[in-house]
Amino acid sequence: MPYIPHKKKEDIGLSPYELKFRGKKKAEDIRVQVIDFDLEGVRETEIKDTGELRKYLSSDSITWINVDGLHNEQIIRDLSDIFSIPADILSDVMEPSSRPQAEEFDNGFFVSIKMMEFNEKKNRMSVDNLSLIVMDKILVTFQEEKGDVFEPVRERIRKHKTKIRTSGSDYLAFTLLDVVIDNYIYILGVYGEKVETLEGKLILDTNKETLKIINLFKHELNNLRVDIKPAKEMIMGLVKLDTDFIQEENEKHYKELQDNINQAVDLLDYYREVLYDELNMYHSSMSTKLNDTMTVLTIFSVIFIPLTFIVGVYGMNFDNFPELHWKYGYFIVWGIMLLIVAGMIGYFKKRKWF
Repeated sequence: MPYIPHKKKEDIGLSPYELKFRGKKKAEDIRVQVIDFDLEGVRETEIKDTGELRKYLSSDSITWINVDGLHNEQIIRDLSDIFSIPADILSDVMEPSSRPQAEEFDNGFFVSIKMMEFNEKKNRMSVDNLSLIVMDKILVTFQEEKGDVFEPVRERIRKHKTKIRTSGSDYLAFTLLDVVIDNYIYILGVYGEKVETLEGKLILDTNKETLKIINLFKHELNNLRVDIKPAKEMIMGLVKLDTDFIQEENEKHYKELQDNINQAVDLLDYYREVLYDELNMYHSSMSTKLNDTMTVLTIFSVIFIPLTFIVGVYGMNFDNFPELHWKYGYFIVWGIMLLIVAGMIGYFKKRKWF
Protein backbone atom coordinates (compact mmCIF):
# COMPACT_ATOMS: atom_id res chain seq x y z
CA MET A 1 0.00 0.00 0.00
CA PRO A 2 1.17 3.55 -0.65
CA TYR A 3 2.23 5.93 2.05
CA ILE A 4 -0.77 8.24 1.99
CA PRO A 5 -0.26 10.61 4.95
CA HIS A 6 -2.73 10.31 7.81
CA LYS A 7 -2.44 12.65 10.76
CA LYS A 8 -3.30 11.16 14.14
CA LYS A 9 -5.29 13.35 16.47
CA GLU A 10 -2.68 13.02 19.23
CA ASP A 11 0.05 14.23 16.82
CA ILE A 12 -1.67 17.53 16.08
CA GLY A 13 0.32 20.42 17.50
CA LEU A 14 3.46 18.41 18.28
CA SER A 15 6.75 20.28 18.04
CA PRO A 16 8.80 19.38 14.92
CA TYR A 17 11.73 18.79 17.33
CA GLU A 18 9.90 16.22 19.46
CA LEU A 19 11.27 12.70 18.98
CA LYS A 20 8.04 10.72 18.96
CA PHE A 21 7.24 7.78 16.69
CA ARG A 22 4.28 8.74 14.51
CA GLY A 23 3.84 5.58 12.48
CA LYS A 24 2.49 2.07 12.88
CA LYS A 25 4.77 -0.29 14.79
CA LYS A 26 6.07 -2.93 12.35
CA ALA A 27 8.92 -4.54 14.33
CA GLU A 28 8.94 -5.93 17.85
CA ASP A 29 12.58 -5.14 18.58
CA ILE A 30 14.95 -2.53 17.26
CA ARG A 31 18.11 -3.92 15.67
CA VAL A 32 21.23 -1.82 15.13
CA GLN A 33 23.76 -3.32 12.69
CA VAL A 34 27.14 -1.87 11.75
CA ILE A 35 29.29 -2.54 8.71
CA ASP A 36 32.66 -0.82 9.12
CA PHE A 37 35.04 -1.17 6.19
CA ASP A 38 38.14 0.08 4.43
CA LEU A 39 40.59 -1.37 1.92
CA GLU A 40 42.04 -3.69 4.56
CA GLY A 41 38.81 -5.45 5.51
CA VAL A 42 35.15 -5.48 6.53
CA ARG A 43 33.88 -5.68 10.11
CA GLU A 44 30.21 -6.48 10.77
CA THR A 45 28.67 -6.27 14.24
CA GLU A 46 25.27 -5.98 15.86
CA ILE A 47 25.12 -3.27 18.51
CA LYS A 48 23.40 -3.92 21.83
CA ASP A 49 24.41 -0.67 23.52
CA THR A 50 24.31 2.58 21.53
CA GLY A 51 27.35 3.78 23.49
CA GLU A 52 29.46 1.40 21.38
CA LEU A 53 28.84 3.65 18.37
CA ARG A 54 31.03 6.47 19.74
CA LYS A 55 34.21 4.72 18.66
CA TYR A 56 33.26 5.18 14.99
CA LEU A 57 33.37 8.97 15.33
CA SER A 58 37.17 8.95 15.25
CA SER A 59 37.55 6.06 12.81
CA ASP A 60 39.24 6.53 9.42
CA SER A 61 37.14 3.77 7.89
CA ILE A 62 33.67 4.11 6.36
CA THR A 63 30.84 3.12 8.72
CA TRP A 64 27.33 2.09 7.72
CA ILE A 65 24.92 1.96 10.66
CA ASN A 66 21.54 0.42 9.87
CA VAL A 67 18.62 0.73 12.31
CA ASP A 68 15.62 -1.61 11.86
CA GLY A 69 12.61 -0.27 13.74
CA LEU A 70 11.77 3.32 14.64
CA HIS A 71 9.57 3.08 17.74
CA ASN A 72 12.30 3.15 20.43
CA GLU A 73 12.58 6.86 21.14
CA GLN A 74 15.52 6.46 23.53
CA ILE A 75 17.73 4.87 20.87
CA ILE A 76 16.87 7.70 18.48
CA ARG A 77 17.81 10.26 21.15
CA ASP A 78 21.11 8.46 21.73
CA LEU A 79 21.91 8.61 18.01
CA SER A 80 21.06 12.32 18.02
CA ASP A 81 23.49 12.93 20.89
CA ILE A 82 26.32 10.74 19.58
CA PHE A 83 26.35 12.02 15.99
CA SER A 84 25.00 15.54 16.61
CA ILE A 85 22.00 14.98 14.36
CA PRO A 86 19.37 17.75 14.74
CA ALA A 87 16.13 16.71 16.45
CA ASP A 88 13.97 18.01 13.60
CA ILE A 89 15.77 15.65 11.18
CA LEU A 90 15.22 12.63 13.42
CA SER A 91 11.63 13.74 13.99
CA ASP A 92 11.10 13.34 10.22
CA VAL A 93 12.77 9.92 10.41
CA MET A 94 10.20 8.87 13.02
CA GLU A 95 7.29 9.88 10.78
CA PRO A 96 7.23 7.13 8.12
CA SER A 97 4.25 8.58 6.24
CA SER A 98 6.11 11.79 5.35
CA ARG A 99 6.87 12.55 1.71
CA PRO A 100 10.34 11.77 0.30
CA GLN A 101 12.64 14.70 0.98
CA ALA A 102 16.25 15.87 0.92
CA GLU A 103 17.65 18.35 3.44
CA GLU A 104 21.10 19.52 4.50
CA PHE A 105 22.18 20.17 8.09
CA ASP A 106 25.46 21.18 9.76
CA ASN A 107 27.03 17.71 9.88
CA GLY A 108 25.67 16.22 6.68
CA PHE A 109 22.44 15.76 4.72
CA PHE A 110 19.23 13.80 5.19
CA VAL A 111 17.27 11.85 2.55
CA SER A 112 14.05 9.86 2.85
CA ILE A 113 12.44 7.69 0.17
CA LYS A 114 9.99 4.79 -0.09
CA MET A 115 11.70 1.43 -0.52
CA MET A 116 9.72 -1.20 -2.46
CA GLU A 117 10.26 -4.92 -2.68
CA PHE A 118 8.34 -7.45 -4.78
CA ASN A 119 7.89 -10.97 -3.41
CA GLU A 120 7.61 -13.34 -6.38
CA LYS A 121 6.39 -16.27 -4.25
CA LYS A 122 3.55 -14.31 -2.67
CA ASN A 123 3.05 -12.14 -5.76
CA ARG A 124 2.86 -9.14 -3.45
CA MET A 125 4.70 -5.86 -3.09
CA SER A 126 5.79 -4.36 0.23
CA VAL A 127 6.69 -0.72 0.92
CA ASP A 128 8.99 0.50 3.70
CA ASN A 129 10.12 4.00 4.58
CA LEU A 130 13.89 4.44 4.20
CA SER A 131 15.79 7.35 5.73
CA LEU A 132 19.48 8.06 5.14
CA ILE A 133 21.66 10.43 7.11
CA VAL A 134 24.96 11.02 5.33
CA MET A 135 27.87 12.46 7.27
CA ASP A 136 31.65 12.46 6.88
CA LYS A 137 32.60 8.74 6.58
CA ILE A 138 29.37 7.74 8.35
CA LEU A 139 26.04 6.66 6.87
CA VAL A 140 23.05 5.98 9.14
CA THR A 141 20.00 4.31 7.60
CA PHE A 142 16.62 3.80 9.23
CA GLN A 143 13.97 1.25 8.23
CA GLU A 144 10.62 0.37 9.79
CA GLU A 145 11.23 -3.37 9.91
CA LYS A 146 13.87 -6.03 9.32
CA GLY A 147 14.67 -6.99 5.76
CA ASP A 148 15.56 -4.83 2.80
CA VAL A 149 16.81 -4.89 -0.80
CA PHE A 150 20.44 -4.03 -0.01
CA GLU A 151 22.03 -7.48 0.19
CA PRO A 152 23.77 -6.99 -3.22
CA VAL A 153 25.42 -3.84 -1.83
CA ARG A 154 26.56 -5.70 1.29
CA GLU A 155 28.03 -8.43 -0.91
CA ARG A 156 29.94 -5.84 -2.94
CA ILE A 157 31.39 -4.44 0.29
CA ARG A 158 32.36 -7.89 1.58
CA LYS A 159 33.85 -9.41 -1.56
CA HIS A 160 35.36 -6.63 -3.64
CA LYS A 161 38.00 -4.02 -2.96
CA THR A 162 36.29 -1.71 -5.40
CA LYS A 163 35.21 1.90 -5.55
CA ILE A 164 32.55 1.29 -2.91
CA ARG A 165 35.23 0.78 -0.22
CA THR A 166 37.12 3.96 -0.98
CA SER A 167 34.64 6.54 -2.25
CA GLY A 168 33.10 7.68 1.01
CA SER A 169 29.73 7.54 2.70
CA ASP A 170 28.15 9.71 -0.01
CA TYR A 171 28.95 7.08 -2.64
CA LEU A 172 27.55 4.37 -0.37
CA ALA A 173 24.35 6.41 -0.02
CA PHE A 174 24.19 6.68 -3.82
CA THR A 175 24.44 2.89 -4.22
CA LEU A 176 21.54 2.37 -1.79
CA LEU A 177 19.36 4.93 -3.56
CA ASP A 178 20.30 3.38 -6.89
CA VAL A 179 19.12 -0.04 -5.68
CA VAL A 180 15.84 1.47 -4.46
CA ILE A 181 15.16 3.11 -7.83
CA ASP A 182 16.23 -0.02 -9.74
CA ASN A 183 13.56 -1.89 -7.76
CA TYR A 184 11.01 0.69 -8.87
CA ILE A 185 11.89 -0.09 -12.49
CA TYR A 186 11.85 -3.86 -11.85
CA ILE A 187 8.43 -3.75 -10.14
CA LEU A 188 7.00 -1.57 -12.91
CA GLY A 189 8.35 -4.12 -15.39
CA VAL A 190 6.55 -6.94 -13.54
CA TYR A 191 3.25 -5.07 -13.64
CA GLY A 192 3.95 -3.97 -17.20
CA GLU A 193 4.22 -7.58 -18.40
CA LYS A 194 0.87 -8.36 -16.80
CA VAL A 195 -0.73 -5.29 -18.38
CA GLU A 196 0.59 -6.17 -21.85
CA THR A 197 -0.53 -9.81 -21.46
CA LEU A 198 -3.98 -8.55 -20.51
CA GLU A 199 -4.14 -6.55 -23.74
CA GLY A 200 -3.78 -9.76 -25.76
CA LYS A 201 -6.53 -11.48 -23.76
CA LEU A 202 -8.76 -8.45 -24.18
CA ILE A 203 -8.69 -8.84 -27.96
CA LEU A 204 -9.68 -12.52 -27.76
CA ASP A 205 -12.31 -12.31 -25.04
CA THR A 206 -14.14 -9.63 -23.08
CA ASN A 207 -16.02 -10.37 -19.88
CA LYS A 208 -16.65 -8.96 -16.41
CA GLU A 209 -13.60 -10.77 -15.03
CA THR A 210 -11.42 -8.82 -17.44
CA LEU A 211 -12.85 -5.56 -16.12
CA LYS A 212 -12.01 -6.61 -12.55
CA ILE A 213 -8.39 -7.33 -13.54
CA ILE A 214 -8.07 -3.98 -15.34
CA ASN A 215 -9.39 -2.12 -12.28
CA LEU A 216 -7.02 -4.10 -10.02
CA PHE A 217 -3.97 -3.17 -12.10
CA LYS A 218 -5.19 0.42 -12.29
CA HIS A 219 -5.37 0.50 -8.50
CA GLU A 220 -1.89 -1.01 -8.13
CA LEU A 221 -0.30 1.47 -10.54
CA ASN A 222 -2.02 4.37 -8.78
CA ASN A 223 -0.49 3.10 -5.53
CA LEU A 224 2.95 3.06 -7.16
CA ARG A 225 2.38 6.57 -8.48
CA VAL A 226 1.74 7.87 -4.94
CA ASP A 227 5.24 6.74 -3.92
CA ILE A 228 7.28 7.17 -7.12
CA LYS A 229 6.22 10.67 -8.20
CA PRO A 230 7.35 12.29 -4.89
CA ALA A 231 10.61 10.30 -5.11
CA LYS A 232 11.31 12.02 -8.43
CA GLU A 233 10.84 15.43 -6.81
CA MET A 234 13.18 14.41 -3.99
CA ILE A 235 15.92 13.19 -6.38
CA MET A 236 15.71 16.43 -8.36
CA GLY A 237 16.10 18.38 -5.12
CA LEU A 238 18.99 16.19 -4.02
CA VAL A 239 20.87 16.74 -7.30
CA LYS A 240 20.45 20.50 -6.89
CA LEU A 241 21.54 20.37 -3.24
CA ASP A 242 24.68 22.47 -2.80
CA THR A 243 26.45 20.49 -0.11
CA ASP A 244 30.06 19.77 0.79
CA PHE A 245 29.11 16.24 1.85
CA ILE A 246 28.81 15.02 -1.76
CA GLN A 247 32.30 14.78 -3.23
CA GLU A 248 32.82 16.35 -6.64
CA GLU A 249 33.75 13.02 -8.22
CA ASN A 250 30.48 11.50 -6.95
CA GLU A 251 28.17 14.25 -8.20
CA LYS A 252 27.89 12.54 -11.60
CA HIS A 253 26.51 9.44 -9.88
CA TYR A 254 23.74 11.43 -8.21
CA LYS A 255 22.83 12.81 -11.63
CA GLU A 256 22.50 9.20 -12.79
CA LEU A 257 19.80 8.78 -10.15
CA GLN A 258 17.84 11.52 -11.88
CA ASP A 259 17.98 9.63 -15.19
CA ASN A 260 16.90 6.40 -13.48
CA ILE A 261 13.96 7.95 -11.63
CA ASN A 262 12.87 9.66 -14.86
CA GLN A 263 12.89 6.25 -16.54
CA ALA A 264 10.75 4.85 -13.71
CA VAL A 265 8.24 7.70 -13.98
CA ASP A 266 8.10 7.34 -17.79
CA LEU A 267 7.36 3.61 -17.40
CA LEU A 268 4.69 4.37 -14.82
CA ASP A 269 2.98 6.91 -17.07
CA TYR A 270 3.24 4.59 -20.09
CA TYR A 271 1.62 1.61 -18.35
CA ARG A 272 -1.10 3.80 -16.85
CA GLU A 273 -1.91 5.05 -20.35
CA VAL A 274 -1.95 1.46 -21.64
CA LEU A 275 -4.41 0.53 -18.89
CA TYR A 276 -6.68 3.44 -19.76
CA ASP A 277 -6.52 2.39 -23.42
CA GLU A 278 -7.42 -1.17 -22.41
CA LEU A 279 -10.31 0.15 -20.33
CA ASN A 280 -11.56 2.10 -23.36
CA MET A 281 -11.03 -0.99 -25.52
CA TYR A 282 -13.09 -3.02 -23.06
CA HIS A 283 -15.97 -0.53 -23.11
CA SER A 284 -15.79 -0.29 -26.92
CA SER A 285 -15.89 -4.07 -27.20
CA MET A 286 -18.86 -4.29 -24.86
CA SER A 287 -20.63 -1.52 -26.82
CA THR A 288 -19.96 -3.39 -30.07
CA LYS A 289 -21.38 -6.58 -28.60
CA LEU A 290 -24.44 -4.70 -27.39
CA ASN A 291 -24.89 -3.07 -30.80
CA ASP A 292 -24.62 -6.46 -32.53
CA THR A 293 -27.24 -7.89 -30.19
CA MET A 294 -29.54 -4.91 -30.75
CA THR A 295 -29.06 -5.24 -34.52
CA VAL A 296 -30.15 -8.89 -34.48
CA LEU A 297 -33.16 -8.12 -32.28
CA THR A 298 -34.12 -5.16 -34.45
CA ILE A 299 -33.93 -7.24 -37.66
CA PHE A 300 -36.14 -9.94 -36.13
CA SER A 301 -38.59 -7.28 -34.96
CA VAL A 302 -38.76 -5.59 -38.38
CA ILE A 303 -39.27 -8.92 -40.16
CA PHE A 304 -42.10 -9.98 -37.87
CA ILE A 305 -43.98 -6.65 -37.99
CA PRO A 306 -45.56 -7.24 -41.47
CA LEU A 307 -46.08 -10.91 -40.67
CA THR A 308 -47.88 -9.96 -37.49
CA PHE A 309 -49.99 -7.48 -39.48
CA ILE A 310 -51.06 -10.16 -41.99
CA VAL A 311 -51.86 -12.66 -39.25
CA GLY A 312 -53.78 -9.97 -37.38
CA VAL A 313 -55.89 -9.06 -40.43
CA TYR A 314 -56.86 -12.65 -41.19
CA GLY A 315 -57.52 -13.33 -37.56
CA MET A 316 -60.49 -10.91 -37.48
CA ASN A 317 -63.93 -12.46 -37.00
CA PHE A 318 -65.92 -10.90 -39.89
CA ASP A 319 -68.61 -12.97 -41.69
CA ASN A 320 -67.79 -11.65 -45.15
CA PHE A 321 -64.16 -12.73 -45.69
CA PRO A 322 -63.82 -13.96 -49.35
CA GLU A 323 -60.24 -15.23 -48.95
CA LEU A 324 -61.32 -17.65 -46.26
CA HIS A 325 -63.26 -19.64 -48.86
CA TRP A 326 -60.46 -19.82 -51.43
CA LYS A 327 -59.24 -23.35 -51.99
CA TYR A 328 -55.54 -22.34 -51.88
CA GLY A 329 -55.89 -19.23 -49.66
CA TYR A 330 -53.83 -20.72 -46.81
CA PHE A 331 -50.91 -21.52 -49.11
CA ILE A 332 -51.13 -18.14 -50.82
CA VAL A 333 -50.85 -16.32 -47.49
CA TRP A 334 -47.84 -18.48 -46.53
CA GLY A 335 -46.23 -17.72 -49.85
CA ILE A 336 -46.72 -13.97 -49.43
CA MET A 337 -45.26 -14.13 -45.90
CA LEU A 338 -42.22 -16.08 -47.06
CA LEU A 339 -41.65 -13.66 -49.93
CA ILE A 340 -41.78 -10.74 -47.52
CA VAL A 341 -39.21 -12.42 -45.23
CA ALA A 342 -36.87 -13.27 -48.13
CA GLY A 343 -37.20 -9.78 -49.59
CA MET A 344 -36.44 -8.06 -46.30
CA ILE A 345 -33.43 -10.29 -45.59
CA GLY A 346 -32.09 -9.62 -49.10
CA TYR A 347 -32.58 -5.88 -48.59
CA PHE A 348 -30.77 -5.92 -45.22
CA LYS A 349 -27.81 -7.83 -46.68
CA LYS A 350 -27.60 -5.42 -49.60
CA ARG A 351 -27.39 -2.54 -47.15
CA LYS A 352 -24.81 -4.56 -45.10
CA TRP A 353 -26.79 -4.28 -41.91
CA PHE A 354 -25.63 -7.73 -40.90
